[in-house]
Amino acid sequence: MNLINKIKNFETLDLMQEANKITLAEHGNKITLERAIFLSWWCDKGDCLFCYMSSQKPKIKEPQKARRNVNSILAEAELCRRTGMKIEFLSGGYGSYSTEEIRDISRKIYEITGEPVWLNIGITKDLKEYGEEIAGVTGAVEVANPELHNKICPSKSLEDITEMLEFAGDLGFQKAITVILGLGETPDDLKYLFDMIENVGIDRVTFYSLNPHKETIYENEPQPASLYYAGVVAATRIKFPKLKIITGTWIDNLANMGPLLLSGANGLTKFPLFKMFGTRYGKRVEEEVYWAGRELVGTFTDVDALTRSKAGNTELEPFIQRYIKKCIK
Repeated sequence: MNLINKIKNFETLDLMQEANKITLAEHGNKITLERAIFLSWWCDKGDCLFCYMSSQKPKIKEPQKARRNVNSILAEAELCRRTGMKIEFLSGGYGSYSTEEIRDISRKIYEITGEPVWLNIGITKDLKEYGEEIAGVTGAVEVANPELHNKICPSKSLEDITEMLEFAGDLGFQKAITVILGLGETPDDLKYLFDMIENVGIDRVTFYSLNPHKETIYENEPQPASLYYAGVVAATRIKFPKLKIITGTWIDNLANMGPLLLSGANGLTKFPLFKMFGTRYGKRVEEEVYWAGRELVGTFTDVDALTRSKAGNTELEPFIQRYIKKCIK
């Protein structure tokens, strides 16, 4: 019986058991905390039906004011370094920053963390402008079923995403995609995802569960069931043993994490970092990792880690202290 049929026949536990064995054999037991750093709340396109930025576009009269202060972005990167969190990618809507600005921010983050960053900045033809500061390029696929994708993300064609990722590979960058579960897809749509991973040579997939935003068509929709989410991740892990898988869950669904780790996740993301750090929610993240038999890289509870070292750039200090105050209430 193939993997998709196993999901449809509710054989999720069998999938998880097999996926867990594969994960430990291929990747070991270390789990990373991943942080997406947002550059701006503005997007020129603003028409993805699920997206928070689509609800904000009509309200933003001056897009420049929706951009984050660069020192604030760099301060966030510094705190990721101190706590051992990985930067999943830099993310920004279309038209929020120029290529030169994104490259400059990426280089500064590389200097702070010592690790090149991933980009998730939309479909771009300017990849030749980047260098060693970039580890890889992410395509926001969200839904791999072409018909459904065209309805939900009308301005981001799968063909253009694929072309960008293939070009990224030609330049020596790694390739990643993001997928959101709960947008109306079915288990059968996994065939489209599997084909894309295989044909494009994807190195990393980030799965998210739908976070229903107000003023979008999904605001009253439920998030996907935990075992459905786990089944999709497990099937993907079995199909692609060496693939890096990151899974995202919001603060109201922390119980998803244990099953997702046992299903093949290598990293966890989508947390409101400064609201959760050092709280019972941060402790819950660490407990979920522990009881999945995994070892966490970094910390979500060690408040001393926030002040244990200093930033190389003193201009960042006021921004760093502002974030630390959010963590230490």
